[in-house]
Amino acid sequence: MVVIWMRCRWYIDGTPIRVFRNYEKSNGVAFPMKRPMYGYSSIWAAEDWATQGGRVKADWSKAPFVANYHGLNINVCECSTTSGGGNSCAAKCASTYNSKSSVCQLSDSELARMRKVQDEYRIYNYCVDPKRYNGSVPVECSLPQ
Repeated sequence: MVVIWMRCRWYIDGTPIRVFRNYEKSNGVAFPMKRPMYGYSSIWAAEDWATQGGRVKADWSKAPFVANYHGLNINVCECSTTSGGGNSCAAKCASTYNSKSSVCQLSDSELARMRKVQDEYRIYNYCVDPKRYNGSVPVECSLPQ
């Protein structure tokens, strides 16, 4: 599995799965500009809210649940604290991948692949969760992605 994680696009094995443009200045949407990002994974129970309103249930008879990663390659703009990383490095990486950059644009075929993957595999999308936001959605949900 190859993960390409930029500040505005995420790919898994060459397929885009998410686009999040920098709308911090224009629309006040928080964007990771000041600190390096990090990734982690966990297994947790969210079937009461993050699984189509509880329609998708965990089969607890299969516990304990374990996640394994093999052949994982993550392509990032690295910000090592030993090489003067931190805030200045994060700002440099963020400015390289800003919302107006072509790096944040998907081709028509990439956009079609992303929508297909999201339609087939995404279980939860906070942008269409009226219960979580009392009938409204966050600003970024109504902006072009």
